[in-house]
Amino acid sequence: MKLIEWTMEEQEQLIEFMTTNVWPYHINSHPVRELIEKTIDEGGYESDESKTFWLVNDEDIQVGMVKIYDLQDDIPLFDLRIGEKWRGHGYGTKALRLVSEYVFSLPGNKIRLEGHTRQDNIAMRKTFENAGFVKEAHLRKAWYVPKEDDYYDAITYGITRQDYLEGKTTPVSWDDEGKSDEVDYKETWDFDDSFESERLIIRMPRMQDADAVWEAISYSAKTLKPFMEWAQQAPKKEETKENIREAIANFIARKDLRLHVFLKDGGQYIGSTGLHNINWQIPKFEIGYWLDMRYEGKGYMTEAVQRIVQFAFEELGANRLEIRCDSDNTRSRAVASRAGFELEGIMKQDSFSADGKSLRDTCVYAKIHPSRLS
Repeated sequence: MKLIEWTMEEQEQLIEFMTTNVWPYHINSHPVRELIEKTIDEGGYESDESKTFWLVNDEDIQVGMVKIYDLQDDIPLFDLRIGEKWRGHGYGTKALRLVSEYVFSLPGNKIRLEGHTRQDNIAMRKTFENAGFVKEAHLRKAWYVPKEDDYYDAITYGITRQDYLEGKTTPVSWDDEGKSDEVDYKETWDFDDSFESERLIIRMPRMQDADAVWEAISYSAKTLKPFMEWAQQAPKKEETKENIREAIANFIARKDLRLHVFLKDGGQYIGSTGLHNINWQIPKFEIGYWLDMRYEGKGYMTEAVQRIVQFAFEELGANRLEIRCDSDNTRSRAVASRAGFELEGIMKQDSFSADGKSLRDTCVYAKIHPSRLS
C-alpha cells in the first residue's frame, strides 16, 4: 500500500468518495456535497495545516483516504476513512503505519501522533492496536452524535516518536487496571457478516443490492402492503438506496442487523430478514422478514430463519429470540411455527395496522436458547 497526495484537481473524486460511502462512527455519517465543498474551500484538505492522501493498494486501486491535520503542531491528528467495499481487508492497519512513517519523517521531529474514536468502534480500535498505537484515554460521554442527539464514550490512542523509532509499544499504566467493569464488546460484536444455509446466502446489505431490492419490493407490493408500514407507497429508487445506506451504517454500528437473502443457485435476491430491536445486555433480538412473492411456497424464509436462529445462538450468544406479527399475517405466523418458535401470547389491540387506520392484535412468538431452558 502507498500514500498518494490528493490534489485540488481531484475535488470531484474526493466528493464522490465522501458522499457515496457511509461513515457510521463519524459525527456526520452521510456528508453532503455542500459540506465537502465548503471544507475544501476553507483549506480543510490542503493547506499548511492539512494534507490529504489517497490510500492505494498493491493493485493500484484507491481503497480509502486519510487527512493529516494540525501539521504545524508537535502532535498532529488524522482522519482515516476506508471505503465500504474495502473494509475488513486490513487496509486500515497498513494505512496507519504509513501515516506514522510520514509524520515522523517530517521536519521538526514531531513528538507523537494521536487519533480518537468511539468506544463501540471495535474495528478502528483493533486497527490502532495492530498499528502499534496505545490506548491512552477513555473519555466518558465525550462523543456527541447530532443525528441521535446522544453521547458516546470516546477513546484516545497515541504512538510516540520514541516508540515508533524503536519499534516497540509502551503501554500506559492504569491505576484501575483489572478493575474496570467496561463491557467487552469484542466478545459479542466480532462476527461474520455473511453465512449460508443449504440453499441460501444470507449476508449484510451492500449498495449494489439497491436495484434488486427496489424491484422485489415493487413486484411484491400487493402482498407487502397489508402488513408492512414501509410498503404503503410505491418505493423510489433513491429512497431504497438511502434506506440501504442507513442499514449498512446500523449494521456496522451493531444497532440493527438487516440481512439480505440470495439463492445459492443463480444468485437472485429473494427477500430480507435480520435481527432487530436489539438488547445486547440480555442479549435478545427480534427476527423480521419479508419475501419476494415470486419465491413464496418453497420454504426459503423458514430456512433463512432457522439459519439465523443458529447464528444468533452460536455467534451472538443470544438468550431470547422473538418474532412478532399481525394476528392476520398467516404466512408470517406459519414461518414462526415451522422454525420452532412458541406462541407466547396475543396482545390485543397492541398496534396500528400497516395503513394506520385501525388497531390490530400482535402475536408474540419466542425461542429461548436451549441451555437456558429450565
